[in-house]
Amino acid sequence: MEAPKYRLRSADTDAQLQQVEELYMRAFPAAERKPFSMILRTRRRGNAEILTIEAADGTFAGEAITVQCGSLVLVDYFAVSEEKRGCGVGSAALRLLRERYAGKTVFLEIESTKAENVPNRAQREKRKAFYLRNGLSCMPFRAVEFGVEMEILTFSGEVTFDDLHRLYKSVFGRAVAANIRRYGDNRFSLLAQFARRK
Repeated sequence: MEAPKYRLRSADTDAQLQQVEELYMRAFPAAERKPFSMILRTRRRGNAEILTIEAADGTFAGEAITVQCGSLVLVDYFAVSEEKRGCGVGSAALRLLRERYAGKTVFLEIESTKAENVPNRAQREKRKAFYLRNGLSCMPFRAVEFGVEMEILTFSGEVTFDDLHRLYKSVFGRAVAANIRRYGDNRFSLLAQFARRK
């Protein structure tokens, strides 16, 4: 049997965390990033994992930051390092994540391909096609998170908007959850405005 080409490891050393944070800053737009200190606090509380994707020789190939709430696992941030893209790392890492969280409902969020007037439409559609090829399927709702329209994809099982909102509220608190609303539902916008005034 052929040895696996890639593995997931907990990012525990300062060097690993630095690699993860640097890729995180490069790979995700500011509007979608949480403060990295918040991610570290969430991990210390036992609600998140910060994982490196490594080649068999230990070379850093990417990252996965996951958040857990009961049987739900949100792959909050997933990125392959620039020099490793197009080499099968992403597909391998998704398989490893599915194995790691077997028996749980694993899902992720992507920038919506249905949003209007966006400058990176081709990139969004390419990203969605990648996830669909790797066995994820789209949920029948969209969310708006801090003003960014997102689609929700899952490996197995159903994820509802209420599940998503509950995870954010449980893990990150009411103030953050107030900025998560179902696309087309304005009542959450009012909650977000109220939370910001407090």
